[in-house]
Amino acid sequence: MTDGAELLIAAPFVAELILGESVAVNGACLTVVARDVASFRVQAGFETLEKTNLGELRDGDRVNLERALKFGDRLGGHLVSGHVDCVGRIASRETRGEFESIRFSCPAEWTRQMVPKGSICVDGISLTLVDVMSDGFSVMLIPHTLTVTSLGLKRAGDIVNLETDLLAKYVQKQLAGVVTS
Repeated sequence: MTDGAELLIAAPFVAELILGESVAVNGACLTVVARDVASFRVQAGFETLEKTNLGELRDGDRVNLERALKFGDRLGGHLVSGHVDCVGRIASRETRGEFESIRFSCPAEWTRQMVPKGSICVDGISLTLVDVMSDGFSVMLIPHTLTVTSLGLKRAGDIVNLETDLLAKYVQKQLAGVVTS
């Protein structure tokens, strides 16, 4: 087990970043600890490395990046916190013309928070669920998503970070009647 890692990431919006700002890297919220004109650094602790796919990154790997939403900004996807719930795997990919259907496997405890036509965050990408099974789910990707995100480069067997819908988490907890201290 490692204590943590520091990631150096090149991005076009580096000049806009400030130290201490949160940036989602493959859907995991990380803090900017340094930057220069072309790249920024973030640190990932052992918890993050163990529960996400960030520990598997290699030099040159493409990642999905998103800056934190500011209140008052337009919301183009669904509400996500950048707190990865679990990892899943790409089970299969099927090309349908310009589009691609991808089936993911994941722990059954997380599929209870998913519904067809609901939302899922895969490696930081807000997507619409097509089908939900007990052990996974599927999505349909448009050509734009395949081109501008890392999902276009991933293959069957690759690990992805998953974050379920934030509202579904609260509803599930309320229905369960669980009290935490």
